[in-house]
Amino acid sequence: MSPEFIGVIGIILLLVFVILGVSVGLSLFLVGFIGVSMLTDWQVGLAQLGSSSFGTANNFSLSVIPLFILMGMFMSNTGLGKELFNAVDKWIGHLRGGLAMATIGASSIFAAISGSTNATTATLAKIAIPEMNEYKYRTTFSTAAVAAGGTLGILIPPSVILIIYGALTNEPIGHLLIAGIIPGVILTLLFMLLINIQVRMDPSIAPRKTERVSLLDKFKSLKVVWPFMVIFLISIGGIYFGYFTPTEAGAIGAFGAFVITIIMRRLTWKGLLASLDESIRLTVMLFLILIGADLFGRFLALSGIPRYLTEVVGTLNVSPYIILMLILAVYFILGMFLEGIAIMVLTLPIVYPLITQLGFDGLWFGIIMVMVLNIGVLTPPLGLSVYIISGVVKDVPIEKIFKGVVPAIITMVIFTILLIVFPDIATFLPSFID
Repeated sequence: MSPEFIGVIGIILLLVFVILGVSVGLSLFLVGFIGVSMLTDWQVGLAQLGSSSFGTANNFSLSVIPLFILMGMFMSNTGLGKELFNAVDKWIGHLRGGLAMATIGASSIFAAISGSTNATTATLAKIAIPEMNEYKYRTTFSTAAVAAGGTLGILIPPSVILIIYGALTNEPIGHLLIAGIIPGVILTLLFMLLINIQVRMDPSIAPRKTERVSLLDKFKSLKVVWPFMVIFLISIGGIYFGYFTPTEAGAIGAFGAFVITIIMRRLTWKGLLASLDESIRLTVMLFLILIGADLFGRFLALSGIPRYLTEVVGTLNVSPYIILMLILAVYFILGMFLEGIAIMVLTLPIVYPLITQLGFDGLWFGIIMVMVLNIGVLTPPLGLSVYIISGVVKDVPIEKIFKGVVPAIITMVIFTILLIVFPDIATFLPSFID
């Protein structure tokens, strides 16, 4: 068999493993090891298995992953989520659809610390949906607001998935994190605008709050927002102004979160142990995936598939944007069935060389890719964020939640097109980093 044919079989086998529910890391290990061994010999396969494991685990730049995860866990286990939502609600809750807008605003702030779509969605679902139910918000509308807000966790730094993208492509992690700021802010505002438009078209979906909050109480409510802002500004701001490397920023952010939660008397012994336990478990899972991805990437490189596809694309007499749209269409379809990290490790060894060959900015493509994967967490049949919400709001049929998120999906598609047309949205801030 030719190396290319073995490579194709390996890709198909990997997809089968993932669809059958085998862990992504283990699937990558097995296919990568067997593929390298078939293209060389078993001793080389064993040697590559060892070097991939050591090389990835010994990569200093990847130490940012457990540090940012720990930072998010410290803040997630303090119980500040409820007070954060109430603080944002005091400022904008009186507007049309104000509680839904407050959900989006609180999600954006929480995402700036957690860096996780799942954590943001689960936290806000438990807090915001009961509050909106109390004010007779239509359930499909309230659940859609939580689902849309949850997607911000994958975009606003410190996004774990952007860090993984950087690890897989060797794009500067600091630049990627900074690149997510403006898109994250714009998407937050677009979601709020969408809510306002929906409520104006049908006021019955979100009855207006009549209570008014004094200006003094509004400012008092900010006492729970400052920890999030301080940690974000120190860690991400330190990267932007060149004071810290991403790893140093993660360390300072984690230490800052630890100190602030102690000062505020929010971090209990149980919360500390839970933060450490969850951080270790998630870090091990991600590093297993990254090690497997490195081995799988070596297998694909030996098969020659990336080189072959790059040469074929180079001979095509079509616009690079047509090829880009085809790639994004494939990502959209894959997002309906696979989890985002799995899609990245499966496709980037092939897609990233194509993107750079076409002349596109790899950093910009990272933000585009994350946006398309974001859409996948809302689309059936997988729709992970929708299933998380369904687990919290058990009395609402899941098909109604999927129906409710359609306007948010359309908004995200429109914003993705804007990112393609105006790449400076993603590349403007990173261009100022030394």
